[in-house]
Amino acid sequence: MISIENVHKAFGPKPVLRGVSLSIPNGQTMCVVGKSGCGKSVLLKIIVGLLRPDSGTVRIDGVSIGDLPRSQLYAIRRRIGYVFQGAALFDSLTVWENIAVSLYEHGQRSFDILDSEVRRVLEAVGLVPSPAEVGTAAYEREYTLLCAKKPSDLSGGMRKRVGVARALVGSPEYIFYDEPTTGLDPVTSEQIDHLISDLQRRLHVTSVVITHDMFSVFTVADRVAMIHDGVVWFEGNVEEFRASPDPIVQEFLERFVAPYQQA
Repeated sequence: MISIENVHKAFGPKPVLRGVSLSIPNGQTMCVVGKSGCGKSVLLKIIVGLLRPDSGTVRIDGVSIGDLPRSQLYAIRRRIGYVFQGAALFDSLTVWENIAVSLYEHGQRSFDILDSEVRRVLEAVGLVPSPAEVGTAAYEREYTLLCAKKPSDLSGGMRKRVGVARALVGSPEYIFYDEPTTGLDPVTSEQIDHLISDLQRRLHVTSVVITHDMFSVFTVADRVAMIHDGVVWFEGNVEEFRASPDPIVQEFLERFVAPYQQA
């Protein structure tokens, strides 16, 4: 379980988080929503230890990450997969290298082990079929062609899937998604939403999704947390979120859902 207790964070004189408290149960998908600039991505970076809070505590499975020396913090991070907004692939590296790089940086030098992991995660995100589906020869051909491509050779949806595949390396217990559907067309966004749900169900991971896309929320979330005015203004399941009588919640839903319904 991830437990966030009274977390504050300011940048200079501007407070962003003013006492965020939230619990994220194991095996569920929590979507964190709110207006632009409300601190959603800041909170995600604090959870993973990329930013330190000014005050408050973040615990992962009972361990306070703020109290950890760097070596132990890195050990915690290896249990977390992080999907960056825009995928954040290295332009100069191939697909294979982009996925294998984290294991390589952690000292793994065996090509067979690296290649086995790349194959596993690419199959998991549906970028290559399994050999049982298409036969060994066709599988090897598709795998080799994909792995040799650079990010510039991929569509936006494929780049996002490669980013998810990279996050799955090492079989993390937690996966954090930062705006996973930003910049994608509606069809591709829906595919990424279904991928997030499918991975959570098949791999039993705990997922945290930062998003402004309400259709993603309605598709993938077990629970929703809405940040407003620097605090968790609402927390509950999707049905409770949609039915909330709170005027701030309803204003937010009207702003982000109504334009799509009218289109």
